Amino acid sequence: MTINCKGKLLDLESPRVMGILNITPDSFYDGGKYKDESDILNQVENMVTHGATFIDIGGYSSRPGASEVSLDEETNRVIPVIELILKHYSNALISVDTFRSEIAKKSIEAGACMINDISAGYLDEKMIATVGKLGVPYIMMHMRGTPKTMQQHTHYEDLIKEINFYFAERIAKAHEAKINDIIVDPGFGFAKTLVQNFKLLNKMELMQIIGKPILAGVSRKSMIYKTLKTTSEHALNGTTALNMVLLQKGARILRVHDVKEAMECVTLFNQLTSK
Repeated sequence: MTINCKGKLLDLESPRVMGILNITPDSFYDGGKYKDESDILNQVENMVTHGATFIDIGGYSSRPGASEVSLDEETNRVIPVIELILKHYSNALISVDTFRSEIAKKSIEAGACMINDISAGYLDEKMIATVGKLGVPYIMMHMRGTPKTMQQHTHYEDLIKEINFYFAERIAKAHEAKINDIIVDPGFGFAKTLVQNFKLLNKMELMQIIGKPILAGVSRKSMIYKTLKTTSEHALNGTTALNMVLLQKGARILRVHDVKEAMECVTLFNQLTSK
């Protein structure tokens, strides 16, 4: 199971870690944390040093009820950060978390290598065709509605079956657009209740029928801190516990705020499953 990033074939047989870098004032955990170049570069150095394969840059918060961000604002947040990182870490593999095709195009032109779309092309009808033309890996996530409305769309007859149907249709569209490397993200916390998030985690191995690498992100999310009756700031231990479950259920990429702890999960998982 490999993906092609900037001409480099990455084997996902051993799970990888994607570090989150939110350049937003309102993300649920680290909003407003990285205000200047030194803050950004320090965090990137921290993630790279601890073993992150990818850095995922987001300029538009997707937390429930998040404010809308203009195209210009998202561009001004994301593109200079890609350029800054690559100036100091020329080999960095940057993923950009966006649902806008225009941002995707500008990001890849600026040196990013992958697009991470929470809407799987539903919020911008040009996205899938654009990614196909760009020839880069595409992460498609399961969500209903928009970040503002998604928690009104949590009724499912059969959660896993409906997620798999969703991806079957989206993957077919991506293949039509000549996208070669597709990664699926079940979308923990997106149009799902707390109970549904745990049901999804418990049955996530059933998503392997899709035949695509699975990226999963539960890092410091409300499914953890609400269950533990704490806050996102105190949800690292819970995140680490669930990250190991995600690996055992088939996740090939963990998307996290805390790279060191996630890499420790991967190291222990690899030891546990080594032949």
